[in-house]
Amino acid sequence: MTKPPYASFLILSLLALSGTFLVLYATPQGMGLSDDSIAYIAGARSLIDGQGYREAWLASNQPVTHFPPGFSAILALLGLSGLDPLRGTRFINALVFGANIFLLGVIGWRMTSSKVAGGVLAFLLLVNGQLFRVHTTAMSEPLYILFTLAAFLAFSQYFASGQKSAIRFLLLSSVFTAFAYLTRYAGLALLATLFVSLFILHPTWKQRLTGIGIFFAGFIPFAFAWGLRNRLVADNATNRTLIYHPITAENIQLGIANFSSFILPLETWRRELFKIPNFFALILVAVILSLLVWMLIKGTKKFFNPAAEPPEVLSFISVLYIFGYLASILSSMTLFDASTKFQLRIVAPVYISLLIMLVYAGYWLWQKQKAVTILLSLLIFSLSLSGFAETLTQLRKGGQGYASFQWFDSEAMQFLQTLPEGARIYTNEAAAVYLYTDRPAYVLPDLVDPVTGLPRGRFDEGVSELHADVLSGEAALALFDVDSKDEEVQSVYQILAEGLYPAFSKQNDEIYTAFP
Repeated sequence: MTKPPYASFLILSLLALSGTFLVLYATPQGMGLSDDSIAYIAGARSLIDGQGYREAWLASNQPVTHFPPGFSAILALLGLSGLDPLRGTRFINALVFGANIFLLGVIGWRMTSSKVAGGVLAFLLLVNGQLFRVHTTAMSEPLYILFTLAAFLAFSQYFASGQKSAIRFLLLSSVFTAFAYLTRYAGLALLATLFVSLFILHPTWKQRLTGIGIFFAGFIPFAFAWGLRNRLVADNATNRTLIYHPITAENIQLGIANFSSFILPLETWRRELFKIPNFFALILVAVILSLLVWMLIKGTKKFFNPAAEPPEVLSFISVLYIFGYLASILSSMTLFDASTKFQLRIVAPVYISLLIMLVYAGYWLWQKQKAVTILLSLLIFSLSLSGFAETLTQLRKGGQGYASFQWFDSEAMQFLQTLPEGARIYTNEAAAVYLYTDRPAYVLPDLVDPVTGLPRGRFDEGVSELHADVLSGEAALALFDVDSKDEEVQSVYQILAEGLYPAFSKQNDEIYTAFP
């Protein structure tokens, strides 16, 4: 295998540096922040303080098992330099975006043996507004994508190398897969993808079993160590419970809406096309069916005829990964976590694989119809650049999520900061309270568990305990964005606030304390 010219690496490096700069440019107020973001940041702070990986944003301060430690561990390592993890997320994700651009470019070159295809793939990631937005949020998905791409490359090199060096690359791929799992539990989809690929792409049972054995030898120690730790400190492996809860129509619509933004980033055009019934749903189904048929043809041909030429490895595992990942999140939604939705960050890894296959298909079309390929490329580039410009402008206007001025200038947060030291805070926004008051918070009693979708027990007892604590003068009840909640949630808030003193009420936020 000849090495790519230095000019190609230079171009990919410049695109990577551009991506890093653009993330920093788009986030002058810092990364976008959500509940999970605060969990990762608080977990990193707990690690830096020598307390272990704990729920430092909650008063319970239990060991974290719901979130793997990968992202928090990286933030904690950076935090050893003195940089707080809240600020560190901005630099980590900026560097990771650049690295992802570079790796994706190498994948495009390796997949097609075309330097131009590699540059095109890297550029498409750089100007994709949806994936750029994912990298400007303090979440684990960018790091997860990095480990996934690294695993892809090492896996492809395993099949391209000689027998002696191949084992090294297979072990490297398995280690990257383990790192992906320790960053997001969805890494099990990557594990399944590469496991099935070894089964299909190897021509003999001896090679299959040997490859699978080597692969698991690299993966299992990391996964076992994390699972053992969770069992020892929390008596559960991943804080998931097996309970059936079907995917809602609202969740499906959210997924279709996110997909439409990915393939058509111009909002005005997208709104018009949404007026056509099921337009984007049909496109989604057509894409999935086309990839499924392609994968089945390639896979079954190689499996049932081992002497046949194997499919191109990177394209094949990219498509297989789409279905493995979708199966992973669908099973999570229906069996383990009812709160999981088809949000942008959840489906982002699928978009990476779709970009890979878009360039692969474009390279194939280039061999048949150069003029058509050029026209389609110009259209895709134009739409991507226009959508990216809109995204960049929007992000530059201010912080996203908990980093927005709505929270930064919150008078309710200022009021909470005046409470006596040690005062307990019960709230519907525990992450935000921790972020802006530097105090761990207590979650509210609730009728339904958002993870299992089942009724919670001891609601009345929880309300009584909350009331007694607040009326003792040692706690407060803080409710944020009250009027925007649905009637059922507001009715719960009324029960929680009944009999308490309304000490603050502004900007749709309410704080209750003991009577003065």
